[in-house]
Amino acid sequence: MKKAIIGIGLVFVAVAALAFTTATKDKAPQAVKDAFAKKFPTAKKVDWEKENDKEWEAEFELDKVEYSANFLEDGTWQETEHELEISEVPQNVLNALKSNFPNYELEEAEMAETLAGILYEFEIEKGKEELEIAIDANGKVVKQSSKEDEDDDEDEGDD
Repeated sequence: MKKAIIGIGLVFVAVAALAFTTATKDKAPQAVKDAFAKKFPTAKKVDWEKENDKEWEAEFELDKVEYSANFLEDGTWQETEHELEISEVPQNVLNALKSNFPNYELEEAEMAETLAGILYEFEIEKGKEELEIAIDANGKVVKQSSKEDEDDDEDEGDD
């Protein structure tokens, strides 16, 4: 009986979580949707999600590439990101990554277009250490954080 009650409770929690996600999904404010449509008129398969209390993220496809773009609730664009092949990263940026983080293995590369300009973001690891690095188009490391720090920040935001 206890197992049945726990099972029913877990199903209820899963349904409630799905209902909440579905309720907030695609409910981006009209100003956000309008700004998105103006910036990305040919985007396909747009999926909206509330990033935090002030920001919405659209995941979409553009020219067969998957992107994400963030907008404030008033429609102000914040950034656009998409994954890159290593061959698409400028050589000076790769050189900066390799010289500042020797012996790290590259796990993922993204390009982020922000209000401040273009950033190349990388997930790298060496043994158990995982880092997230951002390098600007000039090859300057502008951000470095451990993956654990990022995970802790996300966990704190979920409270």
